Amino acid sequence: MTIVTWVLVGLLLVGVLSMAWSFLHLLRQQGRLLLRIEALEARITTDEQPEQSEHRLAGLPPATPFPPFRLPSLDDGEVGLDQLQGERVLLVHWSPDCGYCRQIASDLAGLQERLRKRRTQLVLVSYGSREANSALVEEHGLDCRVLLQPDRATIEGFAHMGTPVAYLLDEKGRIAKPVAVGARDVPELAAHAAGRRARLQTERSISESRIEREGLKAGTPAPRFELPDLAGEKVSLTEQRGRRVLLVFSDPDCGPCEELLPGLSQFHRERRSDGLEIIMVSRGGVEENRRKTEAFGVEFPVALQSGWKLSKKYGIFATPVAFLIDEEGVIEREVARGRSEILSLAHAASSAERRVPIG
Repeated sequence: MTIVTWVLVGLLLVGVLSMAWSFLHLLRQQGRLLLRIEALEARITTDEQPEQSEHRLAGLPPATPFPPFRLPSLDDGEVGLDQLQGERVLLVHWSPDCGYCRQIASDLAGLQERLRKRRTQLVLVSYGSREANSALVEEHGLDCRVLLQPDRATIEGFAHMGTPVAYLLDEKGRIAKPVAVGARDVPELAAHAAGRRARLQTERSISESRIEREGLKAGTPAPRFELPDLAGEKVSLTEQRGRRVLLVFSDPDCGPCEELLPGLSQFHRERRSDGLEIIMVSRGGVEENRRKTEAFGVEFPVALQSGWKLSKKYGIFATPVAFLIDEEGVIEREVARGRSEILSLAHAASSAERRVPIG
C-alpha cells in the first residue's frame, strides 16, 4: 500500500472513531435526559395523588348540604344533623387534646351569649373520652352541645381534616360560609356568626406572646432532643446527623393522627431505602402508644415527650404536624399540617433524594 493509501485509511479511522465518540456522548446525554424526565414524572405523580390534592384543604363549598350524621351526645342520647336544623349551627371539629382547641376555647365561650341571640347553636364534634371533654368544657365555661365521635371514626364532613375546623350551617343544614381552619380562622367565623368583630383572646396571645405558635421556619436549626422510645431506648436527633429526617408530632388520642398512621407506615415500608428517616414524637403513655403502633404496623421509632415540652421548642401546639430536617440538622421546609400535607412532604422528600444531577 502506498503512503497516500495509508493516510486515507488513517483519516477514515479517525472519522469513524470521532463519530462513535459523538454517538456515545449523545446516548449519555439522552440517558440523562430520560432519567430527569422520569424523576419529574414521578414527582408530578406524587403531587397529583388524590388524597394529597389541595381541594381537600378547601373544604366543602358554600350552599352544599353538610353530610348527615348521628353521634352520641356528652349529655347522653344521640343527636343527628336533622335535629339541629331550624337554627344556624356553628359546627366545630374538636379535640380536648388539641392545643389549638384549648387555645380558642375561651374565645368561643365568650361568644356563646351573642350566638344564642342570633339563633346560632355552637356544637363541638369532638374526639376523646367523655371525661376529657367534660373537663374541658367546664374549665372554659363552654355551655354548648358536645357530640362524640366513637372509635376515632371521623364524620364525613370533617374527613381528612384536623382540629380545630369549623363550618357555619344555615337553618336547613347547608354550608353558609367557607370552611374555617385553625386557631385564627375558627374564632373569626364564630365572631362573624355572633355579629361582631371583637378582639379575641387568641389574637392577644398570638400577637403579644413571644412564644412561636405557627412552627419554626425553614432555615432554622432544628432543636435537638433525646427522648425515650416505647422500649425505653433513647431516640436522639443528633444521632441522625448526615441523614434527612421527617419529624412527626402525634398523639394517641388525636383522630387525624390515627388517619395518618396507615399511609405513613406504608410509605416507610415501601420507601425506607430512599434514605429518609422517620421519627414520630408522641404524647401520652407507653401502653396507649404501643397499642396504636401495633395496630397500624408502625416500624419507625416512636419517642415520647412530656406534655408539649418538645412541641413548644418547635413552636407549634397541634397534631399531627411534621418537619423535614436536612443532613445538617436544619429545617428544610415549612411545617406540614395534617395527613395530606405530611404524606405529600414525605413523598416530595423521598423523590428529592432520588433526583438526578443536571450536567
